[in-house]
Amino acid sequence: MNELIASREDLAAALRAADRNGFGEGVCNHFSVAVGSDGGGADRFLVNPNRRHWSEITASSLVLLDDAGDVVEGDGPPEPTAFYIHWRIHKKVPGARCVLHTHMPWATALTMLHEPQLLPLSQTSLMFHGQIAYDLEYAGLALDESEGDRMAAALGGRAILFLANHGVIVTGASVAQAWLRLYYLERACMHQVMAMSTARPLRLIDHEVASRTVRQIAGEEQAMADDLFAAEKRLLDRDCPGWRA
Repeated sequence: MNELIASREDLAAALRAADRNGFGEGVCNHFSVAVGSDGGGADRFLVNPNRRHWSEITASSLVLLDDAGDVVEGDGPPEPTAFYIHWRIHKKVPGARCVLHTHMPWATALTMLHEPQLLPLSQTSLMFHGQIAYDLEYAGLALDESEGDRMAAALGGRAILFLANHGVIVTGASVAQAWLRLYYLERACMHQVMAMSTARPLRLIDHEVASRTVRQIAGEEQAMADDLFAAEKRLLDRDCPGWRA
């Protein structure tokens, strides 16, 4: 299977799995993965089509764009913000081969707080210890290149960006890795918001223990990503036949 076909299947699987987990918002939000042209580097990217529900996405329905935003394959251009956010991050953030942007509920709830930080409160949250950047100023819709560049700069060397009053951007070196991070990020945010809702004191994990656990988790991340993503594809094959088409 060549890179483009494999990337189409992976991105379609991530979108379908995100829908099954309640991460979508109507026909908004967008996922992308950078791919290379023949003999070239990652100079194009796949993204979900404009105003299409994630439950409808198939591998062939994804839109392929070049670095000017022109459609190489597909029925039409994506939502404008998808190009300005995703391509600028693909180009400017090393390791961001896959970029997932959602308004998923629990993570977005944290971005609405004056202090939106994901705290070291649970074992799950430690997957993201030191991996989250915070953009604390909502700047409206990303309708030009400069806004995508601003988000890329805010990410810096981290994998995840919390966008104030907006949602999150999760990146990865592969679709599987980005999906693992997206899935567990929403779980960690859910745990924190639920704990905060009790209005009782929060029990933070000790810094030394947190740092050691981070190293332990990092050594397992690739295997976890591969296993989880393979499981998601099996579930889609069982419950959503035709998604690979």
